[in-house]
Amino acid sequence: MATTAIEHRTYGIRRRLDLPYDEAVHRAREALKGAGFGVLTEIDVKTVLKSKIDIDVEPYVILGACNPRLSHRALEAEPEVGLLLPCNVVVRAGEGGTIVEAMDPEAAMGMVQNPAVAEVAREAKALLVQALNSLTES
Repeated sequence: MATTAIEHRTYGIRRRLDLPYDEAVHRAREALKGAGFGVLTEIDVKTVLKSKIDIDVEPYVILGACNPRLSHRALEAEPEVGLLLPCNVVVRAGEGGTIVEAMDPEAAMGMVQNPAVAEVAREAKALLVQALNSLTES
């Protein structure tokens, strides 16, 4: 199975890669960096579930990605928008490869009735799509 094009879902965007999980995590971090995002948090869901409730799941990590300039603009326009930050990006084993998916900032921030926040969300989504598009297998 080959890498798929980006899929736009109800509240996220995703791409399937024919890469080992660890390599996909590394490339996702690099792609986010290339699009102006830093990874502020990392939650290893597999490890957490194993240690807390002794459940085994496929490899799954949540990266909390932040674009400082966009975050600042959003917070200036609407201080409460911090409740919706950072942009979560998931890398998980599945479907015979690895899935990389990002929250859709437009969907997440759609409830904020502020045009300035909506513009930031559009820009953030474009950058996340750029990051996912840059993921390749070579």
